[in-house]
Amino acid sequence: MEELLNVQNLEVHFPIKKGILARTASYVHAVDGVSFTLHKGEIIGIVGESGCGKTTTGFAILRLVEPTGGRVLFQGQNLAGMTDAQMKPLRQKLQIIFQDPYSSLNPRMTLYQTLAEPMNIHGRYQGAEQKERIAHLLEIVGLKPEHQTRYPHQFSGGQRQRIGIARALCLDPEVIIGDEPVSALDVSIQAQIINLLLDLQAQFHLSYIIISHDLSIVEHLCDRILVMYLGKLVEIASYHDLYSNPKHPYTQALLSAIPSPNPRADKKRMILKGEIPSPMNPPTGCRFHPRCPHRMDSCDQVEPRLHEHGQQHFVACHLYE
Repeated sequence: MEELLNVQNLEVHFPIKKGILARTASYVHAVDGVSFTLHKGEIIGIVGESGCGKTTTGFAILRLVEPTGGRVLFQGQNLAGMTDAQMKPLRQKLQIIFQDPYSSLNPRMTLYQTLAEPMNIHGRYQGAEQKERIAHLLEIVGLKPEHQTRYPHQFSGGQRQRIGIARALCLDPEVIIGDEPVSALDVSIQAQIINLLLDLQAQFHLSYIIISHDLSIVEHLCDRILVMYLGKLVEIASYHDLYSNPKHPYTQALLSAIPSPNPRADKKRMILKGEIPSPMNPPTGCRFHPRCPHRMDSCDQVEPRLHEHGQQHFVACHLYE
């Protein structure tokens, strides 16, 4: 399978400045050494609690947030070291669907202007060709031609997210990052958007990175799932392996928290004790050890590395070393 994206030891540290001179006192370790690959036609999911760094990872890949360290290779080219001028042609191939369908659209721009803007910036689909392209995009995402003159406040939440998807498709991308693409929508609308994303993936041979805290969503969407905790990847596996045989205690706790559709089902919950440590001062060794029910002496001293345990099933935990 062709490799599109290769993320190598990606780091994003945000400085915390204090005092009159605004000197850097410490750093927020939002992303700390994340590595993974994305292949053509693949859908991978990044999951974890709020604040684990999954959205920052997506933003850093697109250079919406500047990486502190590491490399992001897109078709062999290192995005992390490029100037804005060098990045511009590649931005056509790398697009994003933002989490909030309300704040991600300019309230002063009509639907037509919203979709025409990226085409004008990159010099694509001008004049009559642009009108045909926009009409085609609206048809693809389930909107009507007469919607072109409407403003964002005249659309529902589900319609706004369809606009966000159409905007991501404007420049014929190869990779789309979906930052919680359905979290702000009603459950019935979520299903429609998920089915739309799957249809578009098959139609245009897209590759997705889906960022979500909802494990039931990524189960239906993704081929592989990456589990993050406090800026680190703790487990990588296919959706089937992850749900049938989760290895990391954090992954097991996440899966046990998924509500059961049967209220009478006797489901064993794994309750984590303690608070999530601060990313300003992450724990030594395994970052999960302060909350881990299987903590060993080595956990607070030695940082576990991702090792393969089973076919393409990677886990960072001393239990398996």
